[in-house]
Amino acid sequence: MSSPSPSVMSKQSSKKWRLWPSSLAARTGLLLIVGIGLVEACGLMIHTLDRLDFDRITQEQEAANRATAIYRDISEVDSVDRIDEINDLDPMHGFTIFLSNQPDLQKITPRSQKLEQTVSHLLTTVLFPPELRPKEIIAASDRDTHRSAIAFQLPDDNKWLNISYTLSSPNPFTSATFPIAFFVMATATGLLTFWGVRRLIAPVGTLAAAAERLGQDVNAPPLPETGPLEVARAARAFNNMAHRINRFVNDRTQLLLAIGHDLRTPITRLKLRSEFIDDPKLQKKFIADLDELESMIKATLDFGKDSTRHEPIVSLNLTKLLQTLIHELQETHPDKKDNIFLCEPTPHITTKARPISLKRALQNLMENALHYAGNVSVTLKIEQLPIAKDPHHDRRIIILIEDNGPGISEEALDHVFEPFVRMETSRNRATGGTGLGLSITRNIIHGQGGDITLSNRHPNGLCAKVTLIA
Repeated sequence: MSSPSPSVMSKQSSKKWRLWPSSLAARTGLLLIVGIGLVEACGLMIHTLDRLDFDRITQEQEAANRATAIYRDISEVDSVDRIDEINDLDPMHGFTIFLSNQPDLQKITPRSQKLEQTVSHLLTTVLFPPELRPKEIIAASDRDTHRSAIAFQLPDDNKWLNISYTLSSPNPFTSATFPIAFFVMATATGLLTFWGVRRLIAPVGTLAAAAERLGQDVNAPPLPETGPLEVARAARAFNNMAHRINRFVNDRTQLLLAIGHDLRTPITRLKLRSEFIDDPKLQKKFIADLDELESMIKATLDFGKDSTRHEPIVSLNLTKLLQTLIHELQETHPDKKDNIFLCEPTPHITTKARPISLKRALQNLMENALHYAGNVSVTLKIEQLPIAKDPHHDRRIIILIEDNGPGISEEALDHVFEPFVRMETSRNRATGGTGLGLSITRNIIHGQGGDITLSNRHPNGLCAKVTLIA
């Protein structure tokens, strides 16, 4: 028999843990509520058992008192009138009283010395004439059936007064305070647990929000280093990490900008000296190489400047931005106007973004598609996440930029995002470009908190999928 595939096992695992909450606050609250609920249940069980024991002892004591009172009433009456007295008695529910020549315990076993001592003690402590006290007392009790029987030997005619009774099972739930107390305890525990967990988990949410801001902007403000010792320590460590990342990025960018800037001077000198080359073909090739080198340095400077841009994040109408880009692209390429379009229906979407940077990234993707394939189609839509890890981010924005070109190899789909990588087919140096366009685009998209992926279309074409936080 073949073993289940990993996909089937993952589906079974997801179904198994479907009721398990995804957030740390919900998990902590659930564990605390379940744990406290178990403690409460154990406490209530202990209280119930104590209450049952107390009620049982109380019932046994009341039954013994009642049996003693019945014996007193019967013993004080003349022997000829005792049967009538028994018939006139109004005993408690479950009591059976009769006279016999021999003790009759109604086949109740075992014999109970404790009950005999209790009844004997009651007869000696109350104001009862000694001459009316029984000659002998025999008692039996069965705790499983809650049945008991007491036989008193009367002092004057040697007959036995037999009293048997059945006690009702104690029930603590008959008390009106029991369900009220349980409800109040459960409600108070749940509310206090919910409030306490939210207070304890709040710093984790703050730390997650700060990490998300740092992913979009390395110059994000630091976290306040306040609160409990562990929280303040985590905030301090996070601020130190953010400071080191900021310093590393700035140092690397400044080095890149400095190298690119310093290379411009020798390139200019080489261009001037190339004018003195006598061979026109050699001169043309020499100047072409210098122009390409200058273009690469310009793209490198743009790449570095993009990393240090401090454009604020504002509310942006993404629908209007795409419509503007399509319109500008159609004006720039009137001969390909019919091959440039925004797919309908177009939803009205507003998001938080850096408008200039995002426009540059999307424009770069559209121009690449138009340049290499001669057509471009843009699709804008909202995607609802099936299981949201973060309740504040349960949706995402999808922008699809597609063309009908030759596409690229599957092995190079991720490789093309690396700096200075150019494909050797239709997307090569001869068609223009320095290999930094997609790197800059990906940096911009990542700076917006989103992501970008490339995939080949069937039967041909390429699809650039941009994902942004809604």
